Amino acid sequence: MKAVTWRAFGPARDVVSVEDLATPVAGQGEVLVRVAFSGVNPSDCKARGGSRPGVTKPPFDVIVPHSDGAGVIEAVGEGVDAARIGERVWLWNGQWQRPLGTCAEYIAVPEAQAVTLPDNVSLEDGAVLGIPGLTAAQTVFGGGNVAGQTVLVSGGGGSVGFLAVQLAVWAGARVIATCGARDMERVRAAGAEVVLDYRSETLVADILAATEGVGVDRAVEVELGPNLSMLCEVMKPLGTIAAYGSAKDMAPEMPFGPMLFKALKLDITLIYILPLAERLVAVEKLTQAFAAGALRFERPHVFEMVDAAAAHEMVEAGGRTGAVLVKI
Repeated sequence: MKAVTWRAFGPARDVVSVEDLATPVAGQGEVLVRVAFSGVNPSDCKARGGSRPGVTKPPFDVIVPHSDGAGVIEAVGEGVDAARIGERVWLWNGQWQRPLGTCAEYIAVPEAQAVTLPDNVSLEDGAVLGIPGLTAAQTVFGGGNVAGQTVLVSGGGGSVGFLAVQLAVWAGARVIATCGARDMERVRAAGAEVVLDYRSETLVADILAATEGVGVDRAVEVELGPNLSMLCEVMKPLGTIAAYGSAKDMAPEMPFGPMLFKALKLDITLIYILPLAERLVAVEKLTQAFAAGALRFERPHVFEMVDAAAAHEMVEAGGRTGAVLVKI
């Protein structure tokens, strides 16, 4: 099979290539998926670039990157219902702690990692669900029902934030979102009732004004470190900060006093290690939202396999809307 690979840490242009590898076989409890689209995420680029803390060399001799993808089940292993053959699916954790990810013509994964794709969802959109979709679902619904609550979504223009806005609105929450100035209209169109520029010097006052001074129940947070002090001011007592990132400050100081006297809860999500029971709840939320027609996606940026390095470079550059996909 044709596969995108890398064998050493380094810039994408230097280490990413396309080569022929043996086609995997579906083992016991597994399905073999003919991949249509492979999703590129920042974590894929960090892994290839060698920026993971404490990791000094690639964990495998050859790596086929990417955890997200979508395609069609072509074969099943022992113990899997043959009726799944021909099923359109989306994939999660394709390359988590294993060498062969989704950026190849085929991937064999445990059948639970190949989720039935609703008929009204394209394979392109399905390839976005693994990391962005499940992270959005878990950070919004990880504490239970949000109906009637006020949810603050930071980074509402990003891949996770944009979906989190839509999921929270679909679930009956009132959404306040922050984003850059260029994204404000599209985030508002996604359903956020109040959209604020995250750079605003009056952000705290604006959020409190939008809640009539009451504060927010739940915050979906992409930059915990830089925003923690602000969150302490705008959260309701007993509120929850659901954080999934802090790239600008990976060792933030915790203002424990303000958090203590509001009894704020910090709920950190790393979607790769989400327990299966919780993951299945998130999967079901996404499925229900799709059935209700509540989710829409930006037009993706699609690259051919030979241009996978350029796809990585686009993700690393940031500043885009829409997913980055490799067409297989």
